[in-house]
Amino acid sequence: MAKLKKEKKIEKREAPEYKVKIVSDLTAKMKKSKTILLASTKGLPSSQFHLIKKNLRGKAEIRVVKKTAALRAIEGAMKPGLDALKNEIKADVAIFFSDLDAFELSGLLADNQSPTKAKGGDIAPEDINVEPGPTDLIPGPAISELSGVGLRVAVEGGKIAIKLPYLIVKKGDVIKENVASVLGKLNITPMKVGFEPLAAYDAKAEKVYVGIKIDKKGVLEQLRYDIGKALGFARARGYIAKETLSYFFGKANAEEKAIQKLIDKPSTQGVAS
Repeated sequence: MAKLKKEKKIEKREAPEYKVKIVSDLTAKMKKSKTILLASTKGLPSSQFHLIKKNLRGKAEIRVVKKTAALRAIEGAMKPGLDALKNEIKADVAIFFSDLDAFELSGLLADNQSPTKAKGGDIAPEDINVEPGPTDLIPGPAISELSGVGLRVAVEGGKIAIKLPYLIVKKGDVIKENVASVLGKLNITPMKVGFEPLAAYDAKAEKVYVGIKIDKKGVLEQLRYDIGKALGFARARGYIAKETLSYFFGKANAEEKAIQKLIDKPSTQGVAS
């Protein structure tokens, strides 16, 4: 007689109460916040995490939760356009809740980043230059190490001195292990550590913005460059504005003087030789 196979009962396990509360709290914050910002916590020391949290008190609330809880909270909030934020939630992510504009909040995170030493494999955020001058390094293996990455060195007063300026890593290049070691010995800190903004939801616009990292230094440099180009273009086109008036007045004055010299110059026509 064939044995009847017992059907396996699949029990539906209810989520623990504390997990339900986490999702509930997140959902409530998402519903009432103007801005929901995601930022990477990768490589962020605990001490700096708490320092930034303290600096942002009253401006933003930070929560670090598991991906599953964040995804469920987004579904529970049911805010238009918020679902697009799901694609940006990865490991090592913190969620910021704030009534500040998303880009203003991102700017605050940029202000709270601190310089730190480079590690092998890091990408140079800008050109890294080593300037000439004395160091605190004593002669020995360090001479070969510094020379090995292209630095011109000498011994002065019992310490190693760098003789010439040197571009040791170009912006966007990978920092090699030996270069990172030299930079560390020279106390050069080209990297920044802090929260790295990834994406943000704007409740007013009902839209998710990605690529919201604010580079204030880079933006200022670009603005200066653009202003310089704009002034040159305006002058070339003869465009009259407050910023170009002094140039045109100076040019007119110079031309007036040149014409006056021609007028005052005695004519030599008709004079017998």
